[in-house]
Amino acid sequence: MESRWYDRDASAAIDRWGERYGRDLALRAYSSQLIGVEPDLVLHGGGNTSLKALTKNIFDEEIPALFIKGSGIDLATIQPDGFAALDLDPLKRLRNLCALSEADMSNQLWLHRLNPAAPSPSVETLLHVFLPHRFIDHSHADALLCLSNQPEGETLLREAVGDAVTILPYIMPGFPLAMQVALAFEKRPNVTGIIVAHHGLFTFYDDARTAYENHIAIVSACERFLKARRPKCLLTPAYRTEESAGRLAARIAPVLRGLLAKPSGDPDAPHRRLLLDWRADEEVLSFVNSQEAAALSVAGPLTPDHVTRTKPFALFVAGPLPEVSEGLRAHLKQAVTDYVARYEAYVSRHTASKSLGGSRLDPLPRVVLIPGAGAFCFGRTKREAVVAADITVHTLRIKALAHAMGGYKPASDEHVCELEYWNLQQAKLGSEADHLLDGQVVLVTGGAGAIGYGIVKTCMEAGAHVVLTDVDSVRLEHVTQRLEAAHGRGKARGVVMDVTDEASVQAGFAEACRHYGGVDVIVPNAGIAHVAQVADLKTADLERVMAVNFLGTFLTIREGVRVLRAQGLGGNIVINASKNVFGPGKDFGAYSSSKAAGHQLGKVAAIELAAEEIRVNMINADAIFSEDEVASGLWATVGPERAKSRGLKLDELPDYYRSRNLLRARVTARHVGNAVVFFACNRTPTTGATLPVDGGVVEAFPR
Repeated sequence: MESRWYDRDASAAIDRWGERYGRDLALRAYSSQLIGVEPDLVLHGGGNTSLKALTKNIFDEEIPALFIKGSGIDLATIQPDGFAALDLDPLKRLRNLCALSEADMSNQLWLHRLNPAAPSPSVETLLHVFLPHRFIDHSHADALLCLSNQPEGETLLREAVGDAVTILPYIMPGFPLAMQVALAFEKRPNVTGIIVAHHGLFTFYDDARTAYENHIAIVSACERFLKARRPKCLLTPAYRTEESAGRLAARIAPVLRGLLAKPSGDPDAPHRRLLLDWRADEEVLSFVNSQEAAALSVAGPLTPDHVTRTKPFALFVAGPLPEVSEGLRAHLKQAVTDYVARYEAYVSRHTASKSLGGSRLDPLPRVVLIPGAGAFCFGRTKREAVVAADITVHTLRIKALAHAMGGYKPASDEHVCELEYWNLQQAKLGSEADHLLDGQVVLVTGGAGAIGYGIVKTCMEAGAHVVLTDVDSVRLEHVTQRLEAAHGRGKARGVVMDVTDEASVQAGFAEACRHYGGVDVIVPNAGIAHVAQVADLKTADLERVMAVNFLGTFLTIREGVRVLRAQGLGGNIVINASKNVFGPGKDFGAYSSSKAAGHQLGKVAAIELAAEEIRVNMINADAIFSEDEVASGLWATVGPERAKSRGLKLDELPDYYRSRNLLRARVTARHVGNAVVFFACNRTPTTGATLPVDGGVVEAFPR
């Protein structure tokens, strides 16, 4: 690992932030980012950094302050406002105590914050307080963990880094770790760093560059040591399959997602669903297909700090997997049941003599490793799942190397459980969200059009993750990027899919399963139109419209039902039909009849699927011309002819449609989206229903 420090970049950071925050905090943010961009040092909010500097209080007096990374803030992107400022002198006095409870420590940190609006200070704040240095850097470097997580870990670390670094055994974070690190430094004040086994590295100095470069030097020494001793073969291959990992994952993911859903206690929305991030690169497959995978999977994490994201151990599902769907579900269900029993025994074993901190956690796995298929990592959001997956990839790599060098020996289960049930650790995950569609995946066909975009946008505002499908890849990419910019990376997935092609529809749903784990709400929305009187309607034009509007609806429902059944959680199908189902228009025979056919198909599906808690409802919307800057492709095609048939100019169409409904309302794609959210959140026991979204067009009243 090489130093990323460049004086020109440091100067640029001072120019950018120095006037507002001061030179030292600007450099603190700069060097923190240098650590954060190295995934072999920290991942997703891990590690922390601090600065001791003078600041002014309300009396304009200069006082010593500690600027510590906010809890959960990502070092890779941290800026000066990502540090919490605390009054340093009162916190230093805590060094004189023999013990400090978790509650008292938390109270002291909150009491001495200088800006209550700043992020919460790191749980390791006192360690940074008790060390005297101005700049302190901390990471969970893979290379150190690989060495410390072996039977002779301390000996290996000593060989790698020499005597200029103090090495301590694992110590519970918080006040105990802060005290022990401070004592260790006081005994050897000339060391350049302190390593805590199974936890990570602390380096320190009175300038940012030296503290950072000491960190890189120690990690690099460990990396060189590992490289020199790395065996040629790490794992023993033991599993092969003819089915591709991608095909296996598409079959497995929705079944797993259903099995890992938690009861919510809400009869209208009985399940709290998780989202998937699936990994199956060569390194991951090499691990899960190995003879050693089963034993290494149930060994503890690289560091207890990872436990809130990945649980204390993974679920390894032994193969071969049944090919029949019922057999696959039974096989996976038994594996999950066995995991739950193992987890509950682990918790009972290590908490029997003490009260649990925080709330009792669910016993379901977050990481599932399956030979031939890869790693299935789950979280409450896609972002949480990505965090779990990134940690898992690093974990598998380091476990394999440590095992091959001399054996993998993590921190004790007791230490892992203690951290897992530590209030301050659980707080990093935050509370359960409360949006109507949290945890749900909504798939919308024709997602790059005006109505599809409006539906997707409204569902995302309600908490959903979305899959947009469309045949127009350019429009699809534009809309997906726009949605992710507004709602966050990972919340939307664009999939090129032709609803008239059976194989394309199957591939689209398979991609949704691999990306998010499955789907919960399916919205057949793709549609086209053609203007012609029945007497002049060409067979080819009718077939083209029917292929998209009816066959496309049928194929989307059929493939969607397969996924919903695999999950076993019920679900919703909401067909975007049309006001024309009940109120057809002149010269619109192909469109009106195709939409009526899809509408009738929805009613039949509602009858057939009710026993499985799959609800099917229809929305009959009137004309919608655009949503934000996303124009309707349908109206771009047929608008001129529809205007002509009504004796109007093209730009007069929107006002015409508005004027003909009872409410004189301009119907928007957001209105259709609101209707989808209404059906999808199950607030009423409704299936087989039609909801007009047309402002009240009398001839289109349901009857």
